[in-house]
Amino acid sequence: MKIAAAAYPIDWFDDFDAYAAKLTRWVRDAQGADLLVFPEYGAMELASLGGSAVAGDLEASLHEVARHWPHVEDLHLQLARDHGCHILGASGPVFETGRPVNRAVLYGPDGRIGHQDKQIMTRFEREEWNVTGAPGLRIFDTALGRIGVLICYDSEFPLLGRVLAEAGAQLLLVPSCTDTVAGFHRVRIGAMARALESQCVVVQAPTVGACDWMPALDENRGRASVYGPPDGFWPETGIIAEGGMDQPGWVVAEVDLVRVRQSRAEGAVLPYAHWPEQKHSRLV
Repeated sequence: MKIAAAAYPIDWFDDFDAYAAKLTRWVRDAQGADLLVFPEYGAMELASLGGSAVAGDLEASLHEVARHWPHVEDLHLQLARDHGCHILGASGPVFETGRPVNRAVLYGPDGRIGHQDKQIMTRFEREEWNVTGAPGLRIFDTALGRIGVLICYDSEFPLLGRVLAEAGAQLLLVPSCTDTVAGFHRVRIGAMARALESQCVVVQAPTVGACDWMPALDENRGRASVYGPPDGFWPETGIIAEGGMDQPGWVVAEVDLVRVRQSRAEGAVLPYAHWPEQKHSRLV
């Protein structure tokens, strides 16, 4: 399959039509990819529709973005259908109880496949933004393969990735949003570690660039990348494809998930198969 990972800049919109035009252009420019991955909190650019005072307020911006979700979903459904592709939409806040979760939705040519909420919240989400976790990982069975999603910080926790791998995930999607180079590398290292230990493909799609009108996403650092396990069936570096640091645009890679099965059965090392041996380890 062809995978496109977005390094996605945050833009100001005067109306929803301008946002729809941007998304339509991005999907059209994805080189006919079968799977398009947008970043964590990329949907927050919709806060601009509330005006500068709303966009500049942490709480108000969450509610402004959340109220546009029905239209966002309709747009993604149409784009996935029209282009015959799968799209992991940029995540954003969804209010189902008192506080919002951070939700990414997977769409396919035949409709909405499902959603994944972020599991573990960063300090900013906990202490300043009051966005909450929603425990519960999901596996998406698609025509492309079995897909799991680890939203940004979630990728830094090996047991989350292992739950998805043991459930049959061949492909892990890691939408990210980090405001420092260190933050980006924490997610990158986590994503690459998940590819190594579970011998699967991992896709990282970050927000990039400055956004001086929204304090929640004022700085965005990263590069889009596709990773695999460096075990003989994939590049020696574990990097299948990557873009330039902080450079907006798509990074596209051709990936054959048959290699995931080959890696897990015939790799130079077999961490996926040998994982259970850790339970026997103890201090002596």
